[in-house]
Amino acid sequence: MKEKEEKIKKEKMPKEKKEKKTPKTEKAKKEKVKKDKETSEFVQRIKKKWLIDGTKTIILVVLIVMVFLTINAGMQSLDLTPLDFTQEKLYTLTDESKERVKDIDKDVNIYFVGYSDDDADLSLAKQYKSANERIVAEAVDADSRPDLAEKYGIETGSTGIIVECGDRSKVLTSSDLVTYDTTTYETISIAEEKLTSAIISVTTDDIPKVYFLEGYSDDFSLDYGLSYLNVYLQNEITEVETLNILSTGNVPDDCDTLVIASPTQDFSEEAKTAIINYINRGGNILWLNAATAISVELPNVNEVLALYGVNPFEVGVIMETNSSRMVTGSPNLIIPNLGYSKITEDIYSDGVILANATKININEDGLEELNVEETDLATTSEDAYFRTNFNNSSMTATEGEEIGPFVVGAELEKTITEANEETEESALTSTLIIYGENYFISDYRLRQDDQYPAIQISTYNKDLVLNSLAYLSDREEDITARKSTGTVTYTATEQQDTIVRIIIFAVPSVIIIIGLIVWQKRRRKK
Repeated sequence: MKEKEEKIKKEKMPKEKKEKKTPKTEKAKKEKVKKDKETSEFVQRIKKKWLIDGTKTIILVVLIVMVFLTINAGMQSLDLTPLDFTQEKLYTLTDESKERVKDIDKDVNIYFVGYSDDDADLSLAKQYKSANERIVAEAVDADSRPDLAEKYGIETGSTGIIVECGDRSKVLTSSDLVTYDTTTYETISIAEEKLTSAIISVTTDDIPKVYFLEGYSDDFSLDYGLSYLNVYLQNEITEVETLNILSTGNVPDDCDTLVIASPTQDFSEEAKTAIINYINRGGNILWLNAATAISVELPNVNEVLALYGVNPFEVGVIMETNSSRMVTGSPNLIIPNLGYSKITEDIYSDGVILANATKININEDGLEELNVEETDLATTSEDAYFRTNFNNSSMTATEGEEIGPFVVGAELEKTITEANEETEESALTSTLIIYGENYFISDYRLRQDDQYPAIQISTYNKDLVLNSLAYLSDREEDITARKSTGTVTYTATEQQDTIVRIIIFAVPSVIIIIGLIVWQKRRRKK
C-alpha cells in the first residue's frame, strides 16, 4: 500500500512542477486578461451606444466612409506611383529614363492641355519628378492658360502635350504617344520613349543627326521595310533624314552617322566618292547587309567596304544546328553569341534573333596595314554552316559547305590620322559597325505565323541597332535596354483583378451591410 502511494506521488510530481507559475507568467496573464477586458468593453460600448440606435448606426457608417475617403485623398496627395498591372509596366517609369533625366539642371514643365488629372500618360509623366525635382508635369485647361494655348496653337476643346524648358519646347499630340500594328490592329504605347526624348531634346544643345542612304536598296528604306525602326529611332534623341547623294553630291557635314541598308545596286561613282570623303573626315557608318541568293557585281560597294578590311559578301545563308542557338524548328533563325562591348553590355545575356543572316568576311591579315581594329559583336556557334546551294534541303552541312563559327556583327575602327602629342591633336577615326543581317530590325515577319514584325519579335533586336547608332553618334548615355512596349490595355491577372475589386467595392459595401444588419437586429429586440 505504501509503495503504491509513493508511485502515485512520483507520477504527480512532474505535472505539479509543470503547472507551477512564475511571477513573470502571472504578470503576462494578468495583462492579457486586462487587454481582453478592455477590448470587450470597447466592443460592448459600440454595440450598446451606437449600433442599438438606428441614427447612430448611420452616423457610424458615414464616419467609416469618411475615414476611407480621407485616407484615399491623403494617398493621392502623396503623389505615389500608381499600381501598374500591365505586363510590360507601361505606366511605370523605367530606371533607364530616370537615369537619363536625373542630372538635368534646368526647369522643365510638361503641360497636359485638356487632359484630366487621372489620365494614365499624365500619371506616367508625373513620375519624372521622383528622379528630378526640376521636372514637373500637370494638367491644365486651355481656358485657364490661354497663354499656352495661344503660344502653341492649341484650340479650346483640343488636347496637346507641351514639354517646355526656357525658350525651347516640343509639342506632342496624343497620337504621338502610340503607334499601331497594321496587321494585328494593336495599339502600342510609346509614351515613355516620346516623353523622355522630348525632355532631353529641350534640355540639350547637341542632338545627333542620322542619315539613311536611299536609292540603292530594293527591299529596305525608311518608308518601306524599316518604318518601325524609323519610329523607334525618332523616340531616341536623334534627328533622322534620308540622303540622296545624286541630289546633294556629298554626305552633309552635320551627318553623325550614315546608315547603309542592304545595297542591291552598285554605288554610282559620285556616291562612292562622297562616302569615301565622308570616311576620310572621320564619319561613322552603320551597315546592314542581308543574305543574298543572287550574285550581283558591286565593285564600288566593295571598294568602300575594303577600306575597313571587309571582303565582298558571298551568295548564301547561315543555318544553325545548335538547338540552344536557334529558334525551334527554324535553323535560319539564329540566336547569336553577343560579344561584350559598350553596345551589348546591357543586353549581353539576352536573345537577339537574326533571320537569314550572312557571314561577314574580314581580311584579318590586312587590318594592320589599313589601321583598322576589329571587335566582334555577334558570332554564330561552331555548329552553324553556310548554305550556298538553296536546292539542298538537308538540315546538316553537306560536302563543300563551310562550317562555323561565323562573324555576323562587328565593329571596325579605322584610324585616319594618328594622334599628335606635340600639337595635342586627337586621333581622327572612322568607325564601321556592320551586321550580316537586315531583316532582324525590319517590318517583315520572320515566319508566316508570327504575329509581330521582326523588330518586335525580340525586345533586344531594336536595342542592338539603336545602341549601335547611339554609340556611333557619341551618345553612350543612350546605350541601354529599353522598355518593351505592348498594348495599351488593362492586363491584370484574374487574381489581381479580384483583389482590386474587393478593395475598391467589396470592403466598404460589407462594412455598410454589416452595420445595417446589426441595426435591424437591435431594433427588433426592443
